[in-house]
Amino acid sequence: MTKKARIAVIGAGWWACHNYLPALLAHPDADLVAVNRPDKEALDRVTQHFGIARGYTDTARMLAEERPDAVVVASPHVLHFEHAMAGLEAGAHVLVDKPMTTSAADARTLVAKAQAVGRELVVPYGWNFQPYTTRAHELVREGAIGRIEHVVLQMASPLDDLMAGEPMAETRDHLFRPPASTWADPKRAGGYGWGQLSHALGLLFRVTDLEPRDAYAACVRSKAGVDYHLAATLNFKNGATAAVSGSSAVPKQCGFQLDLRLFGTEGMLLFDVERERLEARRRDGRDTVVPIEPGAGAYTCTEPVNRLVQICLGTAVTNEAPGVVGCRAVEALDAIYRSFGSGRSEPV
Repeated sequence: MTKKARIAVIGAGWWACHNYLPALLAHPDADLVAVNRPDKEALDRVTQHFGIARGYTDTARMLAEERPDAVVVASPHVLHFEHAMAGLEAGAHVLVDKPMTTSAADARTLVAKAQAVGRELVVPYGWNFQPYTTRAHELVREGAIGRIEHVVLQMASPLDDLMAGEPMAETRDHLFRPPASTWADPKRAGGYGWGQLSHALGLLFRVTDLEPRDAYAACVRSKAGVDYHLAATLNFKNGATAAVSGSSAVPKQCGFQLDLRLFGTEGMLLFDVERERLEARRRDGRDTVVPIEPGAGAYTCTEPVNRLVQICLGTAVTNEAPGVVGCRAVEALDAIYRSFGSGRSEPV
């Protein structure tokens, strides 16, 4: 019998039910052994809807009894650290949804723990797992633009309702809907930075080896009190600078925007998933233009799950969104949010 990766899910709410559970159930090499959420009535809805044999309201009990190869953490943002740590302590690989944690200290602790127990962390930044992102990473690593001196990073999403604490329009027919307590509560890591810009920062720290040093940021808040638009400047340890922008205000009929521009000592890298463009333009004219098929720039929800299964089975070639990438994104966001409050530049 072919070995399968035994995987459990912590936090069987809106996104888990919409994405992770269907992806795991459809994967030929995955065995979804159990799901967890604290509300028994809602848990029963999940297990019955998906035909899952075992559901647990207690995370520790599920991990102790099931001993999974890996866990998917899809609980509210503020619980990611607790649940990811529990998975690592149980000897499992962990896919922990973004943001990986909601503090830089917790992110560093999680990375150190994963290294200590010899397990992988995967953060499902969907764009990181696309082939063109790997190619962008390779171009930068190979020196196509020289040493990076400046970054422009812009992301925008059609999520004005979600960040305002209103029901997300496109989820009206889902089993559950995203709760305002996760996405639009300023005391529980709500807001565009934690909820969306984390994707863009995850992409930046996959493509480059930059390490954030400090941040200065300002925001416009939604009626729920969380960041709706944000602007930030980042400084990196190598002396490079960045201008970072995020917005929830894309109209619903439009797609996500994610545009990364890197300026180096020998040229520039232009990477735009919305317009499906990847170009390395050099000062000496030896340019590289990477063709991207129409439609291939889309976000992928299933590849992070595929990679987790491969990690469990020992067949993964790489992990495009490891703990160190998630940690750097959290370090930048932690400083950005502290700067919102202080009005000053804040160190990582």
